[in-house]
Amino acid sequence: MAASSALRLILGSSSASRRQILSEMGYQFTLLSADIDEKEIRMEKPEELVVALAHAKADAILEKMTKNGMMQEIVDSQETTLLITADQVVVHDGVIREKPTTPEEARKFIQGYSQSHAATIGSVLVTDVKNGSRRGGWDKSEVYFHKIPDEVIDSLIEEGNVFYVAGGLLVEHPLTSPLVESIVGTMDSVMGLPKALTEKLIKDSLQES
Repeated sequence: MAASSALRLILGSSSASRRQILSEMGYQFTLLSADIDEKEIRMEKPEELVVALAHAKADAILEKMTKNGMMQEIVDSQETTLLITADQVVVHDGVIREKPTTPEEARKFIQGYSQSHAATIGSVLVTDVKNGSRRGGWDKSEVYFHKIPDEVIDSLIEEGNVFYVAGGLLVEHPLTSPLVESIVGTMDSVMGLPKALTEKLIKDSLQES
């Protein structure tokens, strides 16, 4: 599963969870961030939204690579270079939730999960940097929670990591993981980078190139 020397991977994400998951898959990679205003892209369906955002992130990173000379270096090399971008939203009671922007919003989000459930919808897009071809898809998981005490919510908000994840949903956190009743799907999908889908898209891209 580990990357060969003929493959160069770029992870277009600032997410610590995605870095961790891609490392667990055995790949070495470099990091670039997209720095886009995600609020400018709106879609009614969560599946369409996360796919559109993954494409927008890829577009922004490719533009950045062109400007800084990295693109020319890749074109001149013998390596196959793949760019991985991804996005995720949480859906609760039929409403799309992105990253909370205020403590009040984070509290409302997390309180809503208590003795309830939420779905994570996540996209993965693999772009062959040299030929521009793209392969993508999306994955869905559901998380069911026991009661989440107010003191846990207070601690999560004070710590601040909830503001960097879709829906303020930190399933893998030591304070919240004991409160997860069940997951329908996979933990890596909930954390923002479904391994099976990512592996398939990488392999399909390599066969095409």
